Amino acid sequence: MKITQPCVAALTWTLKDTMGETLDVLDDPVEFLVGGNDLLPSLEEALLGHSTGSTLELQIEPEQAFGDFNDKLLFLEPRKLFPQELQEGLTMEGFALPAGCNPDAPKDVLYTVTDIYPEHVVLDGNHPLAGIAIRIRIQVAAVREATEDEIVRGSCGSGFFKVQVGLADAPSDRTLH
Repeated sequence: MKITQPCVAALTWTLKDTMGETLDVLDDPVEFLVGGNDLLPSLEEALLGHSTGSTLELQIEPEQAFGDFNDKLLFLEPRKLFPQELQEGLTMEGFALPAGCNPDAPKDVLYTVTDIYPEHVVLDGNHPLAGIAIRIRIQVAAVREATEDEIVRGSCGSGFFKVQVGLADAPSDRTLH
């Protein structure tokens, strides 16, 4: 079966930056809905017409991936507003920022704590891969028809480069898939 919209493709990949540093490896196949919300449009377009066993090597520029880095999404906030156990790498949704944070910080953004200083905390609302051109080697492990439920949801339940959201007062793990 060839990849068309909508269908489900089970993929593995190796993701690198343009300097060759490995950013993510997905060794075990994960299913993604092609024609839904699971993959970047540039990946979906490249996958169309391929079938099980196909290997694609792509370079995707920031504007086709996670956008350019936006320095207006960096915020320096008072350390005293956050719990003592705050850790770098913690993610929190904008609507969950502590009272007293910059009122101009968008509420519909996911922030990552990138630095913690004695008096300040740096929050970054950019995607972890914003501004980075990525090189990805994708292998198609399987292709199948999408179920009605998957089509309605627009997903197989796996998103591309999701960042898990943590509570403002609890540690969270960041993942790329």
